[in-house]
Amino acid sequence: MAQLVALVFSQDEEFRRQVGALLRSGGVPIGLIEDRRALPEQTQPDVVVVDIRGDAASGMAAIERLRASHPMVAIFAVAQSSDPDVILQSMRAGANEFFTWPVQDENFHAALRRTAARRESSGAAAKQPTTTLIFFGAKGGAGTTTVAVNCAVELARLTKRTTLIADLKPCFGEVALFLGVRPRYTILDAIENLHRLDKDFLRELVAKHKSGLEILAGSEQHDRPGVADAGAVEELFRVLGRTHDFVVVDAGNAINACSIASLYAADTIFVVATPDVPSVRNAQRLVDRIRQLGVGGERVRILLNRSSDQGVIAPKQIETALGYAVHHSFTSDYKTVSTALNSGVPLALTNNSEIAEQFGSFTRQLIEAGEPAAVAVPEKRRGLFSFSFLS
Repeated sequence: MAQLVALVFSQDEEFRRQVGALLRSGGVPIGLIEDRRALPEQTQPDVVVVDIRGDAASGMAAIERLRASHPMVAIFAVAQSSDPDVILQSMRAGANEFFTWPVQDENFHAALRRTAARRESSGAAAKQPTTTLIFFGAKGGAGTTTVAVNCAVELARLTKRTTLIADLKPCFGEVALFLGVRPRYTILDAIENLHRLDKDFLRELVAKHKSGLEILAGSEQHDRPGVADAGAVEELFRVLGRTHDFVVVDAGNAINACSIASLYAADTIFVVATPDVPSVRNAQRLVDRIRQLGVGGERVRILLNRSSDQGVIAPKQIETALGYAVHHSFTSDYKTVSTALNSGVPLALTNNSEIAEQFGSFTRQLIEAGEPAAVAVPEKRRGLFSFSFLS
């Protein structure tokens, strides 16, 4: 699904905050521009939410100006009450949707889904919509980079469509190392040149793998990308949404300003965990934090790595602890994985091992599904330590 770019027009800071959270919390990826003056010239808004609760005449004038300057934008008008005259005036001014304050989540998210569907079926969306997949590790060493890299290689190899993997970890990401390439540029070069970042410039920045995968390598600075780069990272994902069919992100295992920016761009957020108490505990915390951030919970998927290890927590117990079904499991094969890592050749291109086939199966399911179906959530979520000592 293509990411939508949204603006909120209001003088009320609390209105902007609540509507921003509402925009972020649905199943449609949203890139939120806080200040319309900060909107890059090459980026056109898809959704504009206009506050007409106070001065209706001023609100209608704002809608008319927006409609004149952005004929294709979806305009959502928010009024204090459902006065028929106000509804009619807003529609005549150019609004596509009308809501009363406080806005009902279900109706608002349904309108966003309609907007996304229209955008993807319109002439303006002639390019097939981008699918953005974010991989988070419950802890270091969970195998997040291994899963992200092999998924990205398989996407590029099987679909023959433009696929890019971005290494978002600060301080020496390992994606390029896993793929055996020596990049000249990193993700910092991209976010520091947003003013001229287009398809041609990106082609100069990425390293090309023999599978066809493009690599936006990780930073070589200890503290970047950091808090000050979060806005640029979010804009980077909007650019990638216009230039690539698949974007895969290795987000590491830390929730920070830049990884949060990637969450908002994601169609699917994969949380990679191993079946041990520290990993499941951290996965609980990670899932809770994602929910607190207002990111649509239906985008979260749990990946269980090294599921065949002995003396570990059973998948059903993990599902109960996290409140999500395990979307896919990968068995443990340390020798094969480490050999591929040390050689810089991904599993999909090395042999016909069982673990390589599992990555292939996982990726084919993503391709065939288009957008993965909603996750079955266990009815009752229990704390991790309520079961960790059970026999």
